[in-house]
Amino acid sequence: MEELFREYDMILALMAVGIVVRQVCPLLRDKWTDKPVVAVDSALKTAVPVIGGHHGANDLALYLFKHLGIYPAITTATDSSGRPNLEGIASAFGSEIVNRDASKHINASFLYQDVPIVRLRGPRIVIVDKDVAVLKSSGLIAGLGARKGATADEILSAVRSATAEAGRDVSEVRVIATSEIKSCDPEISRAAAKLGVSVVYLPDDALNAQKPLTPSRASMLGLSGVAEPAVLALAQRMILPKKVYGRVTVALGE
Repeated sequence: MEELFREYDMILALMAVGIVVRQVCPLLRDKWTDKPVVAVDSALKTAVPVIGGHHGANDLALYLFKHLGIYPAITTATDSSGRPNLEGIASAFGSEIVNRDASKHINASFLYQDVPIVRLRGPRIVIVDKDVAVLKSSGLIAGLGARKGATADEILSAVRSATAEAGRDVSEVRVIATSEIKSCDPEISRAAAKLGVSVVYLPDDALNAQKPLTPSRASMLGLSGVAEPAVLALAQRMILPKKVYGRVTVALGE
């Protein structure tokens, strides 16, 4: 097991959880560097993420469920409650968690409330408490506005067209950002799932705090806009002002 920990990114152990625990315990250092470990019983009925749930083990268990029908016995609190977690959000943004100790406080808070995501632009000095997580991000933010009836395929096509116009690849998109008004639109979720990214639904005050580059029909809804303000709220800079692709509007930032 020690050799496996050195050579591989994650471990799928076809053995009882008790055996896995005894083998890996002497090798564990901290949750940020320990390799994800999933134990699967010999009958291929259950996959148990033992170590590194938020660092790949839960995803591996879900992959086994999707492709082999093995039940994913996920025990991390946020995942089993269907709630977000800090590590997942950082991954969606392609970000590094600067103050990792904050993860315990943030993930505990996610169990009973939505934790806001705030972008601060410098130069400035920021002092944070231990329950505030600081992320250093990279990758593209796709600000999205979609008219009623826009399908997941239309959304995907629009995002691909926007990234191509910006001279970037669609694989660089880390997150789709839109208004919380669209949180009940399943087509946006489907499009994001096909891209393998998360969706951030921003409240009205977060969008209206931004100054979009171009006028928007969203003013009829009391918003300064959707696509551009969503990018400005989360990205460091706009790289593609909003473009309209049929029933979908996309802006890009990074």
